Parts: sequence; structure tokens; C-alpha cells
Amino acid sequence: MPTPGHSLPPALWPLLFGNFVIGTGVMVVPGTLNELSESLQVSVSSAGQLISSGAFMMAVAAPLFAALAAGWDRRRLLTLSLLWFGLLHAACALTDTLAGLLPLRVLSLVAPAIFTPQAAASVGLLVPLEQRGRAITFIFLGWSVASVVGMPIASFIGGTLGWRSAFLMVAIMSAIGAAWVWRTLPSDIRPPALSRAAWMQTLRSPALMLCVGVTVLSAAGQFVLFSYFAPYWHHQLGTTPGELSFLFLAFGVAGLLGNVLMMRYIGRLGVDRAVMLGLGGIAISLLAWPLGVTLWTTVLVCIPWALGCFSSNSAQQARLVGLAPDLASASVALNTSALYIGQAMGAAIGGWVIATGDFGLLSWVALVAVAAAMGVSALARRMGPAH
Repeated sequence: MPTPGHSLPPALWPLLFGNFVIGTGVMVVPGTLNELSESLQVSVSSAGQLISSGAFMMAVAAPLFAALAAGWDRRRLLTLSLLWFGLLHAACALTDTLAGLLPLRVLSLVAPAIFTPQAAASVGLLVPLEQRGRAITFIFLGWSVASVVGMPIASFIGGTLGWRSAFLMVAIMSAIGAAWVWRTLPSDIRPPALSRAAWMQTLRSPALMLCVGVTVLSAAGQFVLFSYFAPYWHHQLGTTPGELSFLFLAFGVAGLLGNVLMMRYIGRLGVDRAVMLGLGGIAISLLAWPLGVTLWTTVLVCIPWALGCFSSNSAQQARLVGLAPDLASASVALNTSALYIGQAMGAAIGGWVIATGDFGLLSWVALVAVAAAMGVSALARRMGPAH
């Protein structure tokens, strides 16, 4: 893991921690879905609306707030977004019904749509140009660490103390993150706004839009099943809270390893091959998914997916930047929105499949979407550079 040391400013640490808090909060619902379903006395598919609706909010809010908050001081904006995240999660913990929880959860996810992309945009004004790639990679490790540490802890707390305790944990961490950002980040950081011309040029580029399509399809395929890991494993394996936390931990560790390996070897592989390699790992796991009939075989089956999960998305970001460096701000923002749209679609489709009563279909539906993503990715490679 890269460390700022003497070369990167201390302000990057609270941005990394903020992404860790945001990632943990986003994943707290999938990690506690069993407890939410039981406590609120609703079906798993109904509780899954918390995932799909929240993802749609993030998809819409990410580009919207990139435009609305263009002139804001980023120290103030990032601090307020974490405070909002914390307050809304605390409010969520006080609700007793799905009807009351759903709008609060959706509103809380305005914060991830603001914090993560705007933290990345702020990095350009905190470090020299030659350090920008390393600095952005550093703060995005917060999401990977959230999958390794945050989600398993939230799942364990939810399984032992109840889902409200997990939400309160996110609220407390958000307050800590907000105070750290406010104290450490310099004032008057105002990245330039995205121009309308950049947006239009991005939307009219076949190569860039095909790459964005890869993101939608791969995210949708993964979230058909990923959204419902907790109820799936409880239904198929009878997992305890401790075993469920272990499975999330194993997935997160492999995901972090995959991201580190991708950062190291993407230069040798090339971005097109790197994306295909990550998607191929996910497809292998989905093909082998029915073999996960015990705790340990499930871990083994998950490893290729986890290795390709975060790494394929990182490679996608690099691919977009490489295709059109001058449009990177617009294309990466659009890709972030596409990621959330795919997650929302996948969660909604997975909830519909579960409502039919057949958990076994989830992996096959997911595989179809991931295979489609691989096909679109191959087509994008043939398109060549963006115009």
C-alpha cells in the first residue's frame, strides 16, 4: 500500500479515511440484509430495495452535484457531505419500518455521490501533476479497505447486536471523518467545473460510451448476486454471523490483493487486456458458483471474482483516461454514474429472482450480464481511440 510519507500531503489521509467510511456505509445494507429483513418483517427482496433505490440516487446525484457544487470550497463540501452521511445513518437507526427507512437511506446516499468524486477532483490541487495518479490511487484504497475491514465488521455487528448498531457505527465514523477533513484540508480548494462541451464530446464518442456500457453490464451482473450474499449464504449454507463476516472478509482481502496486482501489472498487460482479465475472473466464479456447498469451497469459488471485482473497475478508469485524456473528468464522472446504475439494476433484478423463490438462478443471471460485458469490452477495443 502506498503511503504519503514525505512526498504526499497529510490532507490525503482524511480523504482516504472518508472513502473508507463512505464505502463501509454503502456496503452496510448488503452486510446486514438478513437482520434488516427479519427486524422490519419484510422479505429479502423487499429489503433489497434499499440497495437498488440507493444506487439510483447515487447514479443521478454524482453528475448533478458535480455541476451544482462546482464553485464550492471542497473543504466545506466534503465536511458537510460526511456530516450528512452520519446524521442520516443515525436517523436510519431510529426507524422501525421499511417505509420509514427507505427514504432516509436513499437521502443518505447523496453523500457518496459527492464525497468520492469530489475528493478525487480535489487531489489535483493538493499534489503536483507527476504525483496525481499515485495520490488518487492512495485515497481510493479507502474503498478497498472498507471491503476488507468495514463490511465484515458491519456484518458481524449487525448479526450480533442488530443492524441499528451497524448503522450507528457508520454515523460515529462519519463524524470522526468530518472533523478530520475540516481540520486537515486547506481552505479555498475549488477545482474547475466540467464544461458542457466536454460532456457532449464524451457522450458522442462511441469508444467511450461502449466502455461505459461495460461498466453498466459488469456492475449489474455482479450486483444480481453480490447484493444478496448474506441471505444467499444463510439460505444455502446456514451461515452464522461469524461465518458470514469471514466470507465477506475473505472476499475483501482477495479484492484488495487484486487491486494491488492490477496497479502493479496493468502497464504490462495494457488496459484492454486488464479489463478482460478482471471480467474473466468474475465469470469463472459465476460458472463455478454451484460448487460452493461448504464454507471453504465457497471461499475458493469467490476468489477469482474478488480478484477481478475492484481491479476491473480500476482498469476501466485507466482505460477511459487513456482513450481521451482531455475528456477524463467527464468520462470518469459518467463511468461512476454508470457503476451505480448497474448496481441498482442488478439489485432490482436479483430481488425479482429471489421473489420467484429460486436462489439458484442468481449466479446464472449474473453470468449472462458479465458475459455481455466481456463482449462489449471486446467491441470497445476494436473501436480504437476516442474521437
